[in-house]
Amino acid sequence: WVVGHFLGADALAAVGSSYTLMTFLTSILLGLCMGSGAVFSIRYGERNEEKLKSSIFVSFVMIALVMLVMNLLVFLLIDPIIRFMNIPSDVYGMMRDYLWVIFAGIGFVFLYNYFAALLRAVGNSLAPLLFLAVSAVTNIVLDLLFVVTFQRGVAGAAEATVIAQALSAVGIAAYTFIKFPAFRPDRRYMKMNRQILREIFQYAFLTCIQQSVMNFGILLVQGLVNSFGTAVMAAFAAAVKIDAFAYMPVQDFGNAFSTFAAQNFGAKKEERIRRGIRSAIGVTVVFCLIVSALVFVFARQLMLIFVQPQETEILAVGAQYLRIEGAFYCGIGCLFLLYGFYRAVRRPGISVVLTVLSLGTRVALSYLLASIPAIGVVGIWWSIPIGWLLADLAGLLYYKKFKKQLLEQL
Repeated sequence: WVVGHFLGADALAAVGSSYTLMTFLTSILLGLCMGSGAVFSIRYGERNEEKLKSSIFVSFVMIALVMLVMNLLVFLLIDPIIRFMNIPSDVYGMMRDYLWVIFAGIGFVFLYNYFAALLRAVGNSLAPLLFLAVSAVTNIVLDLLFVVTFQRGVAGAAEATVIAQALSAVGIAAYTFIKFPAFRPDRRYMKMNRQILREIFQYAFLTCIQQSVMNFGILLVQGLVNSFGTAVMAAFAAAVKIDAFAYMPVQDFGNAFSTFAAQNFGAKKEERIRRGIRSAIGVTVVFCLIVSALVFVFARQLMLIFVQPQETEILAVGAQYLRIEGAFYCGIGCLFLLYGFYRAVRRPGISVVLTVLSLGTRVALSYLLASIPAIGVVGIWWSIPIGWLLADLAGLLYYKKFKKQLLEQL
């Protein structure tokens, strides 16, 4: 909102395209943290405190090393990456300025998501929410201060984000060590146990691949969108923000369900998992139907949050995107539940397969349909729900065929 209203459509296009790249890079860390969280949940369900403590140390070191390597690479390759995304010259400089600052704060993204995954694994989902809320409010205040008052431009928006991320990261780490003394570093468990490393790597690596594939597919689609010009870029940037906000709760339903299922998997409580599946599907479908209806009806009004009324082309393109994709949020909601379930029952590879199917369909259809003049950019919008629905169908068929074997692992 701040960028769109105070810096204009070009800045919105630059920051919006940056968001897609940022999401791809941070998804690697997020996937590793989520995969580690599944291991933590199982150990917590088993009441195996020693293995839980060892897992915490091993996973922290592993993900920290990945983060350091990744951070170095993105700084070295920032220009080739931006060129790969087909960024128009009028927004290139702004995007580069924004990303340079954002990349400097990747370590804070790792810390927040790591400790959030640890806390959720032991049943504390409130603390991560509170720290995130404080971070969000801080980000908004600093955005207004840096962009409007100090006139720092897109770099100011990035600085506000990094400072807010640092606040949530340091805060949640301190809270974890104060509230849970058992999680503080202990020399007895500060060693790289190969067996534990192998188990965490299996979970975390496959979850990381899943998250990375998902967001790499989105990055490829972003590059295709960018080829249609700055107006479509800006529309897509604003619409994707609304889109992500609309279905983000069901992504967290999937993560919460994964924690629930993993804890009960570790505790060998099959019936609770079955009841949890029914409850999770019910909550997700009802929520998605309500949100789909709201986004479909108020698509243009939602776009006006980010875009000035005189930007009629941007508003029209963004509203079109929201009405096509927003009608099918049940598809992505069920897909998040499937990801969470297979991660919890030691089948993270199935989540990867479903992600490849969903994103592969999305990317292939986007490039195919967008190349047809009579369809154009609308083909990109339709490819998204089609990919969701195909992956849902595959995940449900696999569950139906192998349900007994999946739960017999208990």
